[in-house]
Amino acid sequence: MVIKGFASALIGVEAKTVTVEANATTTPDFATFIIGLPDVSVRESLFRCDAAIRNSGFQPLRQKIVINLAPADIKKEGSSYDLPIALSMLAAAFQIEAEPLEKFVVLGELGLDGSVLPIRGALPMAIQALKEKFKGVIVPIQNALEAAIVKDIEVYGVHNLREAVDVLEGRGNIKRAIADPRGDYEAAIEEVEFDFSQVVGQEHAKRALEIAVAGGHNALMFGPPGTGKTMMARCLPGIMPPMSLVEALEITKIHSIAGKLAENAKLMAKRPFRSPHHSLTEHGLIGGGNQALPGEITLAHNGVLFLDEIPEFKRPVLELLRQPLEERKITLNRTKYSIDYPASFMLIGSMNPCPCGYNGHPTKECTCAPGNIARYMSKISGPLLDRMDIHVEVSSIDAERVVNGEDSESSAEIRKRVVQARQFQLERYKKAGLSFRTNAELTVNHVREVCKIPQTAELLLKAAIQKLGLSVRAHDRILKLSRTIADLEQLEDIQLEHVAEAIHLRGLDRESTGN
Repeated sequence: MVIKGFASALIGVEAKTVTVEANATTTPDFATFIIGLPDVSVRESLFRCDAAIRNSGFQPLRQKIVINLAPADIKKEGSSYDLPIALSMLAAAFQIEAEPLEKFVVLGELGLDGSVLPIRGALPMAIQALKEKFKGVIVPIQNALEAAIVKDIEVYGVHNLREAVDVLEGRGNIKRAIADPRGDYEAAIEEVEFDFSQVVGQEHAKRALEIAVAGGHNALMFGPPGTGKTMMARCLPGIMPPMSLVEALEITKIHSIAGKLAENAKLMAKRPFRSPHHSLTEHGLIGGGNQALPGEITLAHNGVLFLDEIPEFKRPVLELLRQPLEERKITLNRTKYSIDYPASFMLIGSMNPCPCGYNGHPTKECTCAPGNIARYMSKISGPLLDRMDIHVEVSSIDAERVVNGEDSESSAEIRKRVVQARQFQLERYKKAGLSFRTNAELTVNHVREVCKIPQTAELLLKAAIQKLGLSVRAHDRILKLSRTIADLEQLEDIQLEHVAEAIHLRGLDRESTGN
Protein backbone atom coordinates (compact mmCIF):
# COMPACT_ATOMS: atom_id res chain seq x y z
CA MET A 1 0.00 0.00 0.00
CA VAL A 2 1.26 3.49 -0.90
CA ILE A 3 1.13 6.09 1.88
CA LYS A 4 0.97 9.80 0.98
CA GLY A 5 2.17 12.66 3.11
CA PHE A 6 2.96 16.24 2.10
CA ALA A 7 5.96 18.52 2.47
CA SER A 8 6.97 21.73 0.70
CA ALA A 9 9.83 22.98 -1.47
CA LEU A 10 11.04 26.55 -1.88
CA ILE A 11 11.41 28.02 -5.36
CA GLY A 12 12.38 31.67 -5.13
CA VAL A 13 9.94 33.51 -2.86
CA GLU A 14 7.22 30.92 -3.40
CA ALA A 15 6.67 27.37 -2.16
CA LYS A 16 5.54 24.26 -4.02
CA THR A 17 3.85 21.32 -2.34
CA VAL A 18 5.80 18.05 -2.50
CA THR A 19 4.08 14.68 -2.13
CA VAL A 20 5.97 12.25 0.10
CA GLU A 21 5.02 8.74 -1.00
CA ALA A 22 6.08 5.70 1.00
CA ASN A 23 5.71 2.10 -0.13
CA ALA A 24 6.66 -0.77 2.24
CA THR A 25 7.21 -4.41 1.29
CA THR A 26 8.16 -7.33 3.52
CA THR A 27 11.42 -8.78 2.24
CA PRO A 28 14.66 -10.01 3.76
CA ASP A 29 16.16 -6.71 2.60
CA PHE A 30 15.31 -4.05 5.17
CA ALA A 31 16.96 -1.21 3.23
CA THR A 32 15.20 2.13 2.68
CA PHE A 33 15.58 4.09 -0.54
CA ILE A 34 14.68 7.67 -1.42
CA ILE A 35 14.03 8.86 -4.97
CA GLY A 36 12.66 12.03 -6.58
CA LEU A 37 15.80 14.12 -7.20
CA PRO A 38 16.97 14.48 -3.57
CA ASP A 39 20.18 16.33 -2.74
CA VAL A 40 22.74 15.02 -0.26
CA SER A 41 21.00 16.47 2.82
CA VAL A 42 17.71 14.82 1.81
CA ARG A 43 19.38 11.45 1.18
CA GLU A 44 20.99 11.69 4.62
CA SER A 45 17.54 12.18 6.16
CA LEU A 46 17.01 8.38 6.06
CA PHE A 47 19.69 7.95 8.73
CA ARG A 48 18.24 10.75 10.87
CA CYS A 49 14.71 9.36 10.48
CA ASP A 50 15.73 5.82 11.41
CA ALA A 51 17.51 6.96 14.59
CA ALA A 52 14.67 9.37 15.51
CA ILE A 53 12.04 6.63 15.10
CA ARG A 54 13.97 4.23 17.34
CA ASN A 55 14.74 6.87 19.98
CA SER A 56 11.13 8.10 20.10
CA GLY A 57 9.79 4.77 21.33
CA PHE A 58 8.52 3.38 18.00
CA GLN A 59 9.35 -0.09 16.72
CA PRO A 60 12.40 -0.41 14.45
CA LEU A 61 11.34 -0.66 10.81
CA ARG A 62 11.52 -4.20 9.44
CA GLN A 63 10.38 -3.60 5.87
CA LYS A 64 11.89 -2.48 2.63
CA ILE A 65 10.61 1.09 2.20
CA VAL A 66 10.85 3.23 -0.92
CA ILE A 67 10.29 6.97 -0.45
CA ASN A 68 9.35 9.01 -3.52
CA LEU A 69 9.32 12.81 -3.49
CA ALA A 70 7.03 14.09 -6.24
CA PRO A 71 7.17 15.92 -8.57
CA ALA A 72 10.45 14.27 -9.46
CA ASP A 73 11.69 17.06 -11.73
CA ILE A 74 12.19 19.55 -8.84
CA LYS A 75 15.41 19.18 -6.89
CA LYS A 76 14.65 18.58 -3.21
CA GLU A 77 17.07 20.49 -1.01
CA GLY A 78 17.49 21.02 2.72
CA SER A 79 16.52 19.17 5.87
CA SER A 80 12.85 20.18 6.15
CA TYR A 81 11.79 16.82 4.62
CA ASP A 82 12.94 14.79 7.66
CA LEU A 83 9.70 14.96 9.64
CA PRO A 84 7.29 14.19 6.76
CA ILE A 85 9.52 11.31 5.62
CA ALA A 86 9.62 9.83 9.14
CA LEU A 87 5.83 10.08 9.51
CA SER A 88 5.29 8.47 6.10
CA MET A 89 7.66 5.64 7.03
CA LEU A 90 5.75 5.04 10.27
CA ALA A 91 2.42 5.02 8.42
CA ALA A 92 3.78 2.60 5.80
CA ALA A 93 4.88 0.29 8.65
CA PHE A 94 1.34 0.51 10.17
CA GLN A 95 2.63 2.11 13.37
CA ILE A 96 0.47 5.22 12.98
CA GLU A 97 -2.70 6.05 11.07
CA ALA A 98 -2.18 7.01 7.42
CA GLU A 99 -5.34 9.03 6.72
CA PRO A 100 -4.50 12.17 8.80
CA LEU A 101 -1.23 12.60 6.88
CA GLU A 102 -3.17 13.70 3.81
CA LYS A 103 -4.69 16.67 5.66
CA PHE A 104 -1.44 18.36 6.74
CA VAL A 105 1.69 19.80 5.23
CA VAL A 106 4.53 18.73 7.52
CA LEU A 107 7.89 20.49 7.85
CA GLY A 108 10.87 19.94 10.12
CA GLU A 109 14.39 18.66 10.57
CA LEU A 110 14.92 15.75 12.94
CA GLY A 111 17.62 15.24 15.50
CA LEU A 112 18.78 11.70 16.23
CA ASP A 113 16.86 11.79 19.52
CA GLY A 114 13.59 12.61 17.74
CA SER A 115 13.63 16.33 18.48
CA VAL A 116 12.32 18.62 15.74
CA LEU A 117 14.68 21.42 14.72
CA PRO A 118 13.79 24.76 13.05
CA ILE A 119 13.77 25.27 9.28
CA ARG A 120 13.71 28.21 6.90
CA GLY A 121 10.74 29.21 4.73
CA ALA A 122 7.89 28.21 7.07
CA LEU A 123 5.83 31.29 6.15
CA PRO A 124 5.69 30.84 2.34
CA MET A 125 5.12 27.11 2.88
CA ALA A 126 2.12 27.85 5.12
CA ILE A 127 0.77 30.31 2.53
CA GLN A 128 0.98 27.63 -0.15
CA ALA A 129 -0.70 25.08 2.12
CA LEU A 130 -3.61 27.49 2.58
CA LYS A 131 -3.91 28.00 -1.18
CA GLU A 132 -4.16 24.24 -1.68
CA LYS A 133 -6.81 23.94 1.07
CA PHE A 134 -4.94 21.73 3.52
CA LYS A 135 -6.39 21.54 7.00
CA GLY A 136 -3.16 22.66 8.62
CA VAL A 137 0.61 22.58 8.87
CA ILE A 138 2.88 20.93 11.43
CA VAL A 139 6.13 22.82 11.98
CA PRO A 140 8.94 23.02 14.54
CA ILE A 141 7.88 24.92 17.64
CA GLN A 142 10.43 27.66 16.83
CA ASN A 143 8.66 28.34 13.49
CA ALA A 144 5.09 28.20 14.84
CA LEU A 145 4.48 31.95 15.26
CA GLU A 146 6.01 32.62 11.86
CA ALA A 147 3.70 30.14 10.12
CA ALA A 148 0.73 31.33 12.20
CA ILE A 149 0.91 34.72 10.46
CA VAL A 150 -1.29 32.88 7.92
CA LYS A 151 -4.48 33.14 9.95
CA ASP A 152 -6.87 30.88 8.01
CA ILE A 153 -5.00 27.62 8.45
CA GLU A 154 -4.31 25.53 11.55
CA VAL A 155 -0.66 25.71 12.65
CA TYR A 156 0.80 23.32 15.23
CA GLY A 157 4.28 23.72 16.62
CA VAL A 158 5.91 20.51 17.89
CA HIS A 159 9.03 19.77 19.91
CA ASN A 160 9.61 16.20 18.74
CA LEU A 161 8.43 13.35 16.53
CA ARG A 162 6.13 11.95 19.20
CA GLU A 163 4.25 15.26 19.45
CA ALA A 164 3.83 15.36 15.66
CA VAL A 165 2.17 11.92 15.82
CA ASP A 166 -0.09 13.16 18.63
CA VAL A 167 -1.24 16.10 16.49
CA LEU A 168 -2.06 13.79 13.56
CA GLU A 169 -4.02 11.39 15.73
CA GLY A 170 -5.75 14.06 17.84
CA ARG A 171 -4.09 13.12 21.10
CA GLY A 172 -2.16 15.11 23.65
CA ASN A 173 -2.58 18.79 24.46
CA ILE A 174 -0.77 20.42 21.55
CA LYS A 175 -2.61 23.70 20.97
CA ARG A 176 -2.94 25.55 17.69
CA ALA A 177 -0.43 28.41 17.39
CA ILE A 178 -2.03 31.86 17.23
CA ALA A 179 -0.37 35.02 15.94
CA ASP A 180 -1.60 38.60 15.65
CA PRO A 181 0.08 40.00 12.52
CA ARG A 182 -1.96 43.21 12.46
CA GLY A 183 -1.22 43.87 16.14
CA ASP A 184 2.50 43.19 15.60
CA TYR A 185 2.42 45.52 12.58
CA GLU A 186 0.66 48.38 14.36
CA ALA A 187 2.92 48.10 17.41
CA ALA A 188 6.13 48.30 15.38
CA ILE A 189 5.49 50.79 12.57
CA GLU A 190 6.04 53.87 14.77
CA GLU A 191 9.22 52.59 16.43
CA VAL A 192 12.34 54.52 15.39
CA GLU A 193 15.76 53.21 16.45
CA PHE A 194 17.86 56.08 15.07
CA ASP A 195 16.47 59.62 14.92
CA PHE A 196 17.64 62.60 12.89
CA SER A 197 17.26 64.74 16.02
CA GLN A 198 20.47 63.05 17.23
CA VAL A 199 22.46 64.37 14.23
CA VAL A 200 24.10 67.74 14.86
CA GLY A 201 24.05 70.13 11.91
CA GLN A 202 24.34 68.72 8.37
CA GLU A 203 21.16 70.47 7.21
CA HIS A 204 22.24 70.24 3.57
CA ALA A 205 22.82 66.48 3.82
CA LYS A 206 19.54 65.96 5.70
CA ARG A 207 17.67 67.85 3.01
CA ALA A 208 19.31 65.70 0.31
CA LEU A 209 18.39 62.49 2.12
CA GLU A 210 14.81 63.70 2.63
CA ILE A 211 14.54 64.21 -1.13
CA ALA A 212 16.09 60.78 -1.71
CA VAL A 213 13.53 59.02 0.48
CA ALA A 214 10.60 61.06 -0.85
CA GLY A 215 11.30 59.85 -4.38
CA GLY A 216 13.00 56.52 -3.65
CA HIS A 217 16.30 57.79 -5.12
CA ASN A 218 19.79 56.35 -4.63
CA ALA A 219 22.29 58.59 -2.87
CA LEU A 220 26.04 58.78 -2.24
CA MET A 221 27.46 60.74 0.69
CA PHE A 222 31.11 61.82 0.61
CA GLY A 223 33.14 63.63 3.22
CA PRO A 224 35.78 63.18 5.96
CA PRO A 225 35.40 60.58 8.69
CA GLY A 226 33.31 61.33 11.75
CA THR A 227 30.88 63.71 10.07
CA GLY A 228 27.79 61.56 10.60
CA LYS A 229 27.43 59.75 7.25
CA THR A 230 26.76 56.34 8.80
CA MET A 231 24.46 57.78 11.47
CA MET A 232 22.34 59.59 8.89
CA ALA A 233 22.10 56.46 6.77
CA ARG A 234 20.83 54.51 9.78
CA CYS A 235 18.18 57.17 10.34
CA LEU A 236 16.64 56.63 6.87
CA PRO A 237 14.19 53.82 7.75
CA GLY A 238 12.72 56.17 10.36
CA ILE A 239 11.65 58.72 7.73
CA MET A 240 10.43 56.22 5.16
CA PRO A 241 6.65 55.74 4.88
CA PRO A 242 5.25 52.90 7.03
CA MET A 243 4.99 49.62 5.15
CA SER A 244 1.62 48.22 4.21
CA LEU A 245 0.69 44.79 5.54
CA VAL A 246 1.31 43.39 2.06
CA GLU A 247 4.85 44.81 2.02
CA ALA A 248 5.48 43.55 5.55
CA LEU A 249 4.35 40.06 4.57
CA GLU A 250 6.57 40.16 1.49
CA ILE A 251 9.76 41.02 3.36
CA THR A 252 8.93 38.53 6.12
CA LYS A 253 8.68 35.83 3.44
CA ILE A 254 12.04 36.84 2.01
CA HIS A 255 13.80 36.77 5.37
CA SER A 256 12.13 33.47 6.20
CA ILE A 257 13.43 31.90 2.98
CA ALA A 258 16.92 33.23 3.70
CA GLY A 259 16.81 31.84 7.25
CA LYS A 260 17.27 35.33 8.72
CA LEU A 261 14.28 35.29 11.06
CA ALA A 262 14.94 34.71 14.73
CA GLU A 263 13.24 31.90 16.61
CA ASN A 264 9.60 32.68 17.41
CA ALA A 265 9.79 35.57 14.94
CA LYS A 266 6.68 37.57 14.12
CA LEU A 267 5.70 39.74 11.18
CA MET A 268 8.46 42.18 10.19
CA ALA A 269 6.91 45.65 10.30
CA LYS A 270 10.06 47.79 10.03
CA ARG A 271 11.65 48.50 6.69
CA PRO A 272 14.87 46.53 6.19
CA PHE A 273 18.23 48.23 6.64
CA ARG A 274 21.09 46.10 5.35
CA SER A 275 24.69 47.16 5.88
CA PRO A 276 27.01 44.36 4.70
CA HIS A 277 30.76 44.30 5.35
CA HIS A 278 33.04 45.29 2.46
CA SER A 279 34.25 41.67 2.20
CA LEU A 280 30.85 40.88 0.63
CA THR A 281 31.02 38.39 -2.25
CA GLU A 282 29.06 38.28 -5.50
CA HIS A 283 26.75 35.55 -4.18
CA GLY A 284 26.32 37.43 -0.92
CA LEU A 285 25.16 40.51 -2.82
CA ILE A 286 22.82 39.12 -5.49
CA GLY A 287 22.10 35.68 -4.02
CA GLY A 288 22.84 32.20 -5.28
CA GLY A 289 24.83 29.25 -4.00
CA ASN A 290 23.72 25.62 -3.91
CA GLN A 291 20.23 26.52 -2.68
CA ALA A 292 19.91 29.85 -4.56
CA LEU A 293 19.26 31.85 -1.40
CA PRO A 294 18.39 35.57 -1.68
CA GLY A 295 21.28 38.01 -1.34
CA GLU A 296 21.64 41.42 0.28
CA ILE A 297 19.81 43.27 -2.51
CA THR A 298 16.74 41.09 -1.94
CA LEU A 299 17.00 41.24 1.85
CA ALA A 300 16.95 45.04 1.43
CA HIS A 301 13.75 44.91 -0.69
CA ASN A 302 11.35 47.72 0.30
CA GLY A 303 14.12 49.20 2.43
CA VAL A 304 17.72 50.45 2.35
CA LEU A 305 20.97 48.83 1.23
CA PHE A 306 23.81 50.83 2.81
CA LEU A 307 27.35 50.34 1.55
CA ASP A 308 29.64 52.07 4.03
CA GLU A 309 33.01 53.06 2.55
CA ILE A 310 31.86 51.94 -0.85
CA PRO A 311 35.32 52.13 -2.53
CA GLU A 312 36.48 49.33 -0.20
CA PHE A 313 34.06 46.87 -1.82
CA LYS A 314 35.41 44.77 -4.67
CA ARG A 315 34.71 46.41 -7.99
CA PRO A 316 33.20 43.25 -9.60
CA VAL A 317 30.75 43.11 -6.68
CA LEU A 318 29.72 46.74 -7.13
CA GLU A 319 29.24 46.31 -10.87
CA LEU A 320 26.63 43.62 -10.21
CA LEU A 321 24.39 46.35 -8.82
CA ARG A 322 23.88 48.01 -12.18
CA GLN A 323 21.17 45.74 -13.57
CA PRO A 324 19.12 45.32 -10.35
CA LEU A 325 19.11 49.10 -9.85
CA GLU A 326 17.41 49.46 -13.23
CA GLU A 327 15.12 46.41 -13.24
CA ARG A 328 14.38 46.21 -9.47
CA LYS A 329 14.71 42.44 -9.49
CA ILE A 330 17.43 39.81 -9.87
CA THR A 331 17.19 36.58 -11.84
CA LEU A 332 19.23 33.57 -10.69
CA ASN A 333 19.57 30.91 -13.36
CA ARG A 334 19.66 27.28 -12.26
CA THR A 335 20.17 24.17 -14.40
CA LYS A 336 16.47 23.50 -15.01
CA TYR A 337 14.77 26.74 -14.01
CA SER A 338 15.24 30.41 -13.16
CA ILE A 339 14.38 32.17 -9.92
CA ASP A 340 13.29 35.80 -9.78
CA TYR A 341 13.89 37.60 -6.50
CA PRO A 342 12.53 41.13 -5.91
CA ALA A 343 15.16 43.84 -5.40
CA SER A 344 13.45 47.22 -5.14
CA PHE A 345 15.66 49.06 -2.66
CA MET A 346 17.28 52.40 -2.05
CA LEU A 347 21.05 52.22 -2.48
CA ILE A 348 22.86 54.53 -0.07
CA GLY A 349 26.64 54.71 -0.19
CA SER A 350 29.24 56.61 1.78
CA MET A 351 32.88 57.32 1.10
CA ASN A 352 35.80 59.47 2.18
CA PRO A 353 37.27 62.00 -0.26
CA CYS A 354 40.60 60.10 -0.29
CA PRO A 355 42.24 57.05 1.35
CA CYS A 356 43.29 58.99 4.49
CA GLY A 357 39.94 60.77 4.56
CA TYR A 358 41.09 64.37 4.90
CA ASN A 359 41.41 65.73 1.37
CA GLY A 360 39.96 69.25 1.50
CA HIS A 361 39.54 69.19 5.31
CA PRO A 362 39.70 72.72 6.81
CA THR A 363 42.05 71.81 9.68
CA LYS A 364 43.66 68.41 8.96
CA GLU A 365 46.24 67.87 6.26
CA CYS A 366 45.76 65.16 3.63
CA THR A 367 48.72 62.72 3.42
CA CYS A 368 47.68 61.03 0.17
CA ALA A 369 49.63 61.32 -3.08
CA PRO A 370 47.58 62.70 -6.01
CA GLY A 371 47.80 59.36 -7.80
CA ASN A 372 46.38 57.52 -4.78
CA ILE A 373 43.44 59.91 -4.59
CA ALA A 374 42.66 59.36 -8.27
CA ARG A 375 42.87 55.57 -7.89
CA TYR A 376 40.65 55.70 -4.81
CA MET A 377 37.95 57.74 -6.54
CA SER A 378 38.07 55.57 -9.65
CA LYS A 379 37.06 52.47 -7.67
CA ILE A 380 33.46 53.51 -8.33
CA SER A 381 32.84 53.20 -12.04
CA GLY A 382 31.16 55.91 -14.08
CA PRO A 383 28.08 53.79 -14.90
CA LEU A 384 27.50 53.01 -11.22
CA LEU A 385 28.05 56.62 -10.17
CA ASP A 386 25.58 57.65 -12.88
CA ARG A 387 22.93 55.51 -11.16
CA MET A 388 23.36 57.42 -7.91
CA ASP A 389 20.76 60.17 -8.27
CA ILE A 390 22.21 62.28 -5.46
CA HIS A 391 25.85 63.01 -4.60
CA VAL A 392 25.94 65.01 -1.37
CA GLU A 393 28.99 66.36 0.42
CA VAL A 394 28.97 65.92 4.20
CA SER A 395 31.30 68.54 5.71
CA SER A 396 33.02 68.54 9.07
CA ILE A 397 31.09 70.14 11.94
CA ASP A 398 32.28 73.14 13.94
CA ALA A 399 33.58 71.98 17.32
CA GLU A 400 31.45 74.49 19.24
CA ARG A 401 28.24 73.15 17.68
CA VAL A 402 29.26 69.60 18.59
CA VAL A 403 30.03 70.47 22.22
CA ASN A 404 27.02 72.70 22.83
CA GLY A 405 24.57 70.62 20.83
CA GLU A 406 21.50 72.13 19.22
CA ASP A 407 17.89 71.38 18.52
CA SER A 408 17.43 69.42 15.33
CA GLU A 409 14.36 68.33 13.41
CA SER A 410 13.13 64.88 14.39
CA SER A 411 12.60 61.94 12.07
CA ALA A 412 8.85 62.09 12.77
CA GLU A 413 8.64 65.64 11.37
CA ILE A 414 10.62 64.73 8.27
CA ARG A 415 8.56 61.59 7.77
CA LYS A 416 5.33 63.61 7.58
CA ARG A 417 6.65 65.53 4.57
CA VAL A 418 7.95 62.34 2.96
CA VAL A 419 4.59 60.59 3.38
CA GLN A 420 2.78 63.58 1.82
CA ALA A 421 5.18 63.59 -1.14
CA ARG A 422 4.80 59.83 -1.67
CA GLN A 423 1.00 60.16 -1.55
CA PHE A 424 1.19 63.02 -4.07
CA GLN A 425 3.14 60.74 -6.42
CA LEU A 426 0.79 57.79 -5.97
CA GLU A 427 -2.26 59.89 -6.78
CA ARG A 428 -0.61 61.27 -9.92
CA TYR A 429 0.36 57.84 -11.22
CA LYS A 430 -3.02 56.36 -10.31
CA LYS A 431 -4.81 59.06 -12.33
CA ALA A 432 -2.48 58.37 -15.27
CA GLY A 433 -3.09 54.61 -15.05
CA LEU A 434 0.58 53.92 -14.23
CA SER A 435 1.83 51.35 -11.70
CA PHE A 436 4.79 53.36 -10.37
CA ARG A 437 4.97 54.04 -6.65
CA THR A 438 7.91 56.49 -6.62
CA ASN A 439 9.54 58.86 -9.07
CA ALA A 440 12.72 56.78 -9.04
CA GLU A 441 10.80 53.92 -10.68
CA LEU A 442 9.95 55.97 -13.78
CA THR A 443 11.15 54.33 -16.99
CA VAL A 444 12.78 56.15 -19.89
CA ASN A 445 9.48 56.12 -21.78
CA HIS A 446 7.70 58.07 -19.03
CA VAL A 447 10.35 60.46 -17.68
CA ARG A 448 9.84 63.28 -20.16
CA GLU A 449 6.07 62.87 -20.04
CA VAL A 450 5.83 63.09 -16.23
CA CYS A 451 8.77 65.44 -15.60
CA LYS A 452 8.01 68.36 -17.90
CA ILE A 453 10.03 71.47 -17.08
CA PRO A 454 9.69 75.14 -18.15
CA GLN A 455 11.83 76.60 -20.93
CA THR A 456 14.08 78.50 -18.52
CA ALA A 457 14.83 75.24 -16.72
CA GLU A 458 15.55 73.53 -20.05
CA LEU A 459 18.19 76.17 -20.82
CA LEU A 460 19.76 75.70 -17.38
CA LEU A 461 19.80 71.92 -17.75
CA LYS A 462 21.29 72.16 -21.25
CA ALA A 463 24.08 74.39 -19.95
CA ALA A 464 24.76 71.94 -17.08
CA ILE A 465 24.95 69.00 -19.47
CA GLN A 466 27.46 70.83 -21.68
CA LYS A 467 29.60 72.07 -18.76
CA LEU A 468 29.54 68.90 -16.65
CA GLY A 469 29.49 66.37 -19.51
CA LEU A 470 26.41 64.61 -18.12
CA SER A 471 25.12 61.42 -19.69
CA VAL A 472 21.57 60.86 -20.90
CA ARG A 473 20.97 58.76 -17.80
CA ALA A 474 22.16 61.59 -15.53
CA HIS A 475 19.88 63.98 -17.44
CA ASP A 476 16.86 61.76 -16.79
CA ARG A 477 17.75 61.34 -13.13
CA ILE A 478 17.97 65.11 -12.69
CA LEU A 479 14.46 65.33 -14.13
CA LYS A 480 13.23 62.69 -11.66
CA LEU A 481 14.89 64.54 -8.77
CA SER A 482 13.26 67.79 -9.90
CA ARG A 483 9.89 66.06 -9.91
CA THR A 484 10.46 64.82 -6.33
CA ILE A 485 11.49 68.26 -5.07
CA ALA A 486 8.27 69.69 -6.55
CA ASP A 487 6.28 66.84 -4.96
CA LEU A 488 7.67 67.76 -1.53
CA GLU A 489 6.09 71.19 -2.06
CA GLN A 490 2.87 69.58 -3.38
CA LEU A 491 3.28 71.39 -6.73
CA GLU A 492 1.95 70.00 -10.00
CA ASP A 493 4.52 71.85 -12.13
CA ILE A 494 8.30 71.67 -11.83
CA GLN A 495 9.90 75.12 -11.39
CA LEU A 496 13.32 76.47 -12.33
CA GLU A 497 14.54 76.35 -8.71
CA HIS A 498 13.65 72.65 -8.48
CA VAL A 499 15.85 71.83 -11.48
CA ALA A 500 18.65 74.03 -10.09
CA GLU A 501 18.59 72.17 -6.76
CA ALA A 502 18.57 68.80 -8.54
CA ILE A 503 21.66 69.79 -10.54
CA HIS A 504 23.34 71.00 -7.35
CA LEU A 505 22.72 67.58 -5.79
CA ARG A 506 24.98 65.95 -8.42
CA GLY A 507 28.07 66.98 -6.42
CA LEU A 508 30.57 64.52 -7.86
CA ASP A 509 29.68 65.54 -11.40
CA ARG A 510 30.88 69.03 -10.49
CA GLU A 511 33.96 67.63 -8.72
CA SER A 512 34.96 65.65 -11.80
CA THR A 513 35.04 68.86 -13.87
CA GLY A 514 36.99 70.78 -11.26
CA ASN A 515 34.09 73.13 -10.46
